[in-house]
Amino acid sequence: MMGGILRHAAWLVLMLMLTLALPASAARLTVFAAASLKTALDEAVPAYAAQGGEKVTLSYAGSSVLARQIAQGAPADVFISANPRWMDWLEGEGRIETGTRANILGNRLVLIGPADAASLTITPGMDLADRLGDGWLAMALVDAVPAGIYGKAALQSLGEWQAVADKVAQADNVRAALMLVALGEAAMGVVYATDAAAEDGVAVLGMFPTDSHPPIIYPAAAIRGRAGPDARAFLSYLHGAEAATIFQRHGFAVLPQ
Repeated sequence: MMGGILRHAAWLVLMLMLTLALPASAARLTVFAAASLKTALDEAVPAYAAQGGEKVTLSYAGSSVLARQIAQGAPADVFISANPRWMDWLEGEGRIETGTRANILGNRLVLIGPADAASLTITPGMDLADRLGDGWLAMALVDAVPAGIYGKAALQSLGEWQAVADKVAQADNVRAALMLVALGEAAMGVVYATDAAAEDGVAVLGMFPTDSHPPIIYPAAAIRGRAGPDARAFLSYLHGAEAATIFQRHGFAVLPQ
């Protein structure tokens, strides 16, 4: 009887040791990322795993949605925002790990339309409302989502906002705005250049002047209390040469560190 108990105890110890010895790759790193990063990160993450990096679970949405989820305790390890504003807000909430934040990417803002649409020079007085006619202008949420915020600022700077405000179809994120145009639900849209490049069903009609809106900057950081070696290793990868090549291939500007 005693021998059986001892053998059973030894088996339990062995199983515990085997469980503790499971490779770290069985765990997952959770990254909350702006929707506009989807195409690039969907390529970068498998490349990261192929070189031995931690398995990464990606969650995409508008930066505002992700930031609020993190503030409410969502289990993100890393956050990549499409503008500094929401990263600043999270930092003010005490949710960003000190010393891990860095600006990694830049982007451009473009006006898109159907694939066969004629181009349009984007300048003050371009009369965008006339070009829209009875159609809708698709944009991400103009008071919350970075692409929408940048887009509204650009249209205000060009003196076009008041004329088109009632024609704006707001979407939860920039990829949703992109699809409204691709599916023919909106006549035009304001999105990032990288989004337009990812969708064959749309054409870039014109590029907004860089001085018509604040610089488009993507900061990345680890979340406080979750900034372990895996999170830091992934952030380091985002700053590296392989990730830079992928981001540039998808149209992002890689910012110097």
